[in-house]
Amino acid sequence: MGNFLAGKVIAVTGAGRGIGRAVALAAAAEGARVVVNDYGVSIEGAEPTSSVADAVVKEIEAAGGDAVAVADDISTMAGGQRVVDTALTSYGRLDGVVCVAGILRERMLFNMSEEEWDPVVATHLKGTFTVFRAASVVMRKQRSGTLIGFTSGNHQGSVSQANYSAAKGGVISLVRSAALGLHKYGVTANAVAPVARTRMSAKVPVELTEIGEPEDVAALVAYLLSDRAREQRITGQVYTIAGPKIAVWAQPRELRAAYAEGSWTPEKIADFLPGTVGVDPMPLLERVEAMARAAGEGARPNE
Repeated sequence: MGNFLAGKVIAVTGAGRGIGRAVALAAAAEGARVVVNDYGVSIEGAEPTSSVADAVVKEIEAAGGDAVAVADDISTMAGGQRVVDTALTSYGRLDGVVCVAGILRERMLFNMSEEEWDPVVATHLKGTFTVFRAASVVMRKQRSGTLIGFTSGNHQGSVSQANYSAAKGGVISLVRSAALGLHKYGVTANAVAPVARTRMSAKVPVELTEIGEPEDVAALVAYLLSDRAREQRITGQVYTIAGPKIAVWAQPRELRAAYAEGSWTPEKIADFLPGTVGVDPMPLLERVEAMARAAGEGARPNE
């Protein structure tokens, strides 16, 4: 057992499998007491069972750690609150939350139904909000704490996962808002965009040339939860980890601006915008075209 997180209480959603499980195990191995949350559903969102959370608790206890399970649906306000309440009831405090829980319902935008949109956004985005919201009340009072949301490189856009992409983009904006709003209370907020071998990455329609294991992601999360990260003023950031690679994403900013003399008209914009303000090239469009070419040749493209 390590001591990087000694004395801390950490709650992890989606902790029954994959990256969430690795995060829960890593936090416990570094000395934290852990609330293991998992509704126990398939990646399509069906067949909930509490056994997956219980199994991770048993793993932690067998290794000499301390953990408690809570099999609640964090896409509801009550479910998010119970994750936090379980930490307070069991351990008397809460130092960090890590929101990993997610599902997929893949469909092209023009075929996507409301039933395929709502649960994905509810689990990823609202599920992060419900836990952040409940945790922020506690952390604001104690004037310390760490919020970690999970996003994806797909926040840039996706061909066949518009629901997932929109939710993951929302998580980034939520994390940045939390970092801004809670900074004066000593609370940090960051997002992780992992690339690792999990049930969900198996659904990616390209061969990933940069990919790691859930344990790589867990190491980054353990750091972000630590006092070292707080001392180094890490907040409002989005990090990707893919095996040996760690990267930070740029903050949103204006790229170029120009000003008109007088009022804008559609005609004036048509003459002015392309050559003066221009566009910011979209690299993903090149990938989409490469995938289409590869599909026509019967191959699977590398990313």
